[in-house]
Amino acid sequence: MLSRAADSLYWMSRYMERAENTARLLDVSYRMSLTATDAYSQQTQWEPALVVAGCEAPFKKTGKKIDARNVIEYLALAADNPSSIRSALWMARENARAMRTQITTEMWEALNATWLEMRTLDYAKIEAMGLRAFFDWVKERSHLFRGVGYGTMTRDAAYRFVRVGTFLERADATARLLDVKYHVLLPSTRDVGGAVDYYQWGALLRSVSAFQAYRRLYRDAIVPRRVAELLVLREDMPRSLRSCFRELTRLLDELREMFGRDYVSARLADQMYNRLRFETIDNVNKQGLHEFLTEVVENNAEIGKAIAKDFGLDF
Repeated sequence: MLSRAADSLYWMSRYMERAENTARLLDVSYRMSLTATDAYSQQTQWEPALVVAGCEAPFKKTGKKIDARNVIEYLALAADNPSSIRSALWMARENARAMRTQITTEMWEALNATWLEMRTLDYAKIEAMGLRAFFDWVKERSHLFRGVGYGTMTRDAAYRFVRVGTFLERADATARLLDVKYHVLLPSTRDVGGAVDYYQWGALLRSVSAFQAYRRLYRDAIVPRRVAELLVLREDMPRSLRSCFRELTRLLDELREMFGRDYVSARLADQMYNRLRFETIDNVNKQGLHEFLTEVVENNAEIGKAIAKDFGLDF
């Protein structure tokens, strides 16, 4: 296990990033569902959201049908769902409360205010404010918390554990979202190149704040191969896998230097980063994008376990 301090800081940032990523997942699912024409199409747009969040089995136990309202309520508001936005924000706040001496006052106030507002919301209220407005609110509160931390924390071990949690969670979310949404969209050939196709791929890019970056870098129509390249291999794309592992490798190397120890987690992150540095999208496609992304998710889990084992110390 991580030491109490490291554990709380690490999971505080992971839960905050998880809340944001769940909001992004629901946002892209909602955007795509606007093009659905019948109940079956609605289900094919919302079921992947449950798969990405790892909630497919527990949701089925509720007996509710898969539609916009039920999935949003479960992934955003359900107190009994540990993967919901509400639960993630509560857990982030509880971990922050335990570490008030390790984080800045501004960080605590930003996170506490977010939770106090979140606990007053139900589906009727977020529907009244607008679903996309709610998703944007969650993302903005996460950005505020992360920005305040970046601007106010001293660059010590505590700061690095906060950042490690952020980038490990982000890499996992990007891999899962791309994998599931890529396979939902790819078989849909009837509208390839048309308005619906463009809108859906555009929605996927917007879900990771990459639409403008795509247009600036590629300057042509949105095509699946380049979407995958942008979100997997482009180091200048902040939410890409390569960018996340670059930061993760740097942070774990700095912790290794601070504590004067050799850590398995640092070696695993470095191996994944170097693979991404020298990989090409053609090789990824030859292996199979699904197989490649599954491997990334499994590696993330191994890195997470290694971090827990490596940093059983008090700083």
